[in-house]
Amino acid sequence: MPLVVVCYKWVLDEADIRINADLSIDLSKAKGKISDYDKNAIEAAVQAAAALNGKVAGLTFGTADAKPSLKDALSRGMDEAWYINEPQASQADGAGTARVLAAAIKKMADVSLIICAEGASDTYARQTGPRIGALLDLPVVTSVGKLEISGNTLIATRVLDDCLQKVKVELPAVVAVLPEITSAPIPGLKAVLAAGKKPVTELKAQDLGVDLTPKSRVTEIKGYMMDRKNIIFNEGETAERVNNLVAALRKEGVV
Repeated sequence: MPLVVVCYKWVLDEADIRINADLSIDLSKAKGKISDYDKNAIEAAVQAAAALNGKVAGLTFGTADAKPSLKDALSRGMDEAWYINEPQASQADGAGTARVLAAAIKKMADVSLIICAEGASDTYARQTGPRIGALLDLPVVTSVGKLEISGNTLIATRVLDDCLQKVKVELPAVVAVLPEITSAPIPGLKAVLAAGKKPVTELKAQDLGVDLTPKSRVTEIKGYMMDRKNIIFNEGETAERVNNLVAALRKEGVV
């Protein structure tokens, strides 16, 4: 039976993140969640599996903190989940993450399609899909806003800066989807209860023979705050105010 693999990431809820006066980041009250973009990717995978008369396997790589993601992910229509539980996951770079995910996918049978979000809601690095495709020697289509499947052929509509581009590839393939690919429904009670009975495969990076030594390291993360000048043009007639605004923007080099 064809298998659609969807990769997803457990991230901190950006609504809970606070920036201190010294621009350091306060994560003390931040709770985890599946990246919002990945929720859409999961639903896209469920729809693709239906078109292929296949199944969906979720795949995530994270620390022990990511374990709560499994029930949520499985309640969204997956048939099974693969969880690479690795303490070093938080320090892994994009290359190491892709190596782990690709190695796990190699252990799965009858993989027809691999779906990733274009980027995760925390870093939006946009590396995972292309790197997995390179490691597995599969065609990769990015920036996908629409998917159509006919037999063993996938037609993807890419949303580019100034146009839409249709790409046709033969499966298996890797697709990186944009948030507008589909909306993510909220799982119902029945789906949530059923999620606990679905199979989960838990592995370590060493089980996959993957070296997670990063080639790049994040040395510092700081927030930023936007300073506004709060200049208000409210004197004179409308035309005069517009002219004053344009003059101020030109002075700043904006126009």
